[in-house]
Amino acid sequence: MATTLGARRTATQPPGPKLPQAVQTVLFGKYRATWMPRLRRHYGDVFTVRIAPRNRHMVTIADPELIKSIFNTSSTALHPGEGNAILGPIMGAHSVLLLDEAEHVRVRQLLMPAFHGAPMRGYQDMITRLSRAEVDTWPVGVDFRTHDRTTALTLEIILQVVFGVTDDARLAELRPVVQEIVRADVMIMMGWFYPALQRFWPWRRFHRLQREFDRLLYAEIAARRTATDLTERTDVLSRLLTAGATNGAKALTDAELRDNLVTLLLAGHETTATALAWTFHELARNPDVLARAQQAADENDAAYLEAVVKESLRIRPVISEVARMVKEPIEVGGFTVPAGATIMPGIQLVQQDANNHREPERFVPSRYLDGQPAPNTWIPFGGGVRRCLGAGFSLMEATVVLGQVLRQYGLGTGGRPAERAKSRNITLTPARGGTVVLTRR
Repeated sequence: MATTLGARRTATQPPGPKLPQAVQTVLFGKYRATWMPRLRRHYGDVFTVRIAPRNRHMVTIADPELIKSIFNTSSTALHPGEGNAILGPIMGAHSVLLLDEAEHVRVRQLLMPAFHGAPMRGYQDMITRLSRAEVDTWPVGVDFRTHDRTTALTLEIILQVVFGVTDDARLAELRPVVQEIVRADVMIMMGWFYPALQRFWPWRRFHRLQREFDRLLYAEIAARRTATDLTERTDVLSRLLTAGATNGAKALTDAELRDNLVTLLLAGHETTATALAWTFHELARNPDVLARAQQAADENDAAYLEAVVKESLRIRPVISEVARMVKEPIEVGGFTVPAGATIMPGIQLVQQDANNHREPERFVPSRYLDGQPAPNTWIPFGGGVRRCLGAGFSLMEATVVLGQVLRQYGLGTGGRPAERAKSRNITLTPARGGTVVLTRR
């Protein structure tokens, strides 16, 4: 019997374009920022696209009430972990993003303490130090691609704050390998579903990089397990190594640590870097908001700076949707979604909808000071029990970096028009790298 979400009208599957699967795969992979809104206008709040591998049926949902129902649906009926299967070859089978039901709950409970309370305050001091050192080097008076430097900065934060690597020699060894790993695009990910491709250079080379990365990461885990100051260390890896001992749960194995460190790297590196680049892009085009944000930076008004980041995440979402694999037939908004399909709450679609946000095209951070958006209309970190456990860390990190930049610099567009969103892996990045012109304050 099908689970029912929303009013029942028909027993048909959601409509969608009739284009060949290969064409839809390219459109979704490279142009979803513009293609998905067009499909929503044509088909409504529930529609289907078909993409590789294996002719996956992806059912997008753009109605907040239906999204609420999806986030609240039993984890036995919808599997977010299976919905993220394309990330498996990189993140690993033990990644919290790829697990479902009881095993997901166990790993998430072990990870969560590292991202709440006192640990977060300790991370903030380290992030402040690293961001100040980076921002001091930024050039003034020339075209400046902010995304390039925010990517470098957030990588450094991951390596030192999350992985806990501070030794210069180890950092020098890790940086180039990690930089190559995080650049893996959708085509590299798709290659793992077609084994014949792995004989060819791009996939063979990436497999070699993964082996080298694993060697370095397992060596770091082994060394950390024998550290005499483990309980005094404040990085995420050290906290995870002691997590099982403090709550009686089965501790994370080396393989589980490896997969979840890679998950934190991939989920928390590119996404925060892109969010910051979009934030600078929007501030450069909204001088009144920029002036208010600079005042907030001078006064250490973290609430307003966080509101700026939140509004950037709304108007320029880094991730356009989240995924749930359907395990049993489910009725959504009057349509039947069969087992084996994937349901995708549309982050971009609900956040840019005038029915959910007044004047959605305007950059208005005060939306988050005058009150909170209606439920499930601001979902850059997903929702329900699967909401990103690093959401607080990401917001804090972006707020700290933003404050460091605005205390030193003004931002201008250099006369350039707004940048379109470009698909890069699973993220939507500024097509010209978030180019601005900095002026010294």
